Amino acid sequence: MSLSETPSEAASRRIARPVPLRESVYSAILDMIVSRNLQPGQHLVESELAVMLGVSRQPVREALQWLKNDGWVDLRPGLGAFVHSPTVEEADQLLAVRSLLETESARLAAKNVTEEGVARLREICRQGHVALAAEDVATMVALNAELHATVMRLSGNDVLVELAAQVDRRVRWYYTPVARHRGAQSWQEHSELIDAIATGDADRAGTVMSAHTEHTRRSYLEQRDDADTSPTAALKGRVH
Repeated sequence: MSLSETPSEAASRRIARPVPLRESVYSAILDMIVSRNLQPGQHLVESELAVMLGVSRQPVREALQWLKNDGWVDLRPGLGAFVHSPTVEEADQLLAVRSLLETESARLAAKNVTEEGVARLREICRQGHVALAAEDVATMVALNAELHATVMRLSGNDVLVELAAQVDRRVRWYYTPVARHRGAQSWQEHSELIDAIATGDADRAGTVMSAHTEHTRRSYLEQRDDADTSPTAALKGRVH
């Protein structure tokens, strides 16, 4: 490297460092938690995760500690690691905050409406209806997140976008078990939201988004109640 190079020129020559293994393991386990492939309360065995991910136990152990610090995993002395089971209060509080953020984002998106933005929302909604017809829950969850993130970006408020990004994974975690149940109603609500944004009706867009997020919140809490009172849940709660 020539000593006469500018810092930016020198930086452009640097070879990108690979992501540390523990970060890759963290991301892989977190993706399995958010997608519900690993269920709340499920025991996480280091050796099994290591074999599944093709790594040694050390990066798995480090990743589980990070996940514990971020509230995704509970470490119980003498028992091991378990996927965190959110309390009703945790879910209710986060989904309530999400509603406030997204209601304001919808209002601002309507005020800053562009043809390109509306076209993007309609395309996501079209894909959502296709996934609904195919009963492809994973794709519905991903498209739901993408649509809401797009509305956030269309708001033009960078602080809202940043705050929403902080809760995005947990929102998807809570939405996944109710995605099939919400199904057609959810995508109909999305269509109504897009129509309000397209016409620049900020009040209507905020009202539709508020009702939409409230329906999801109630569906999640009802699903939790049903799961807690099911015969399977009762058996799991017994001490053997």
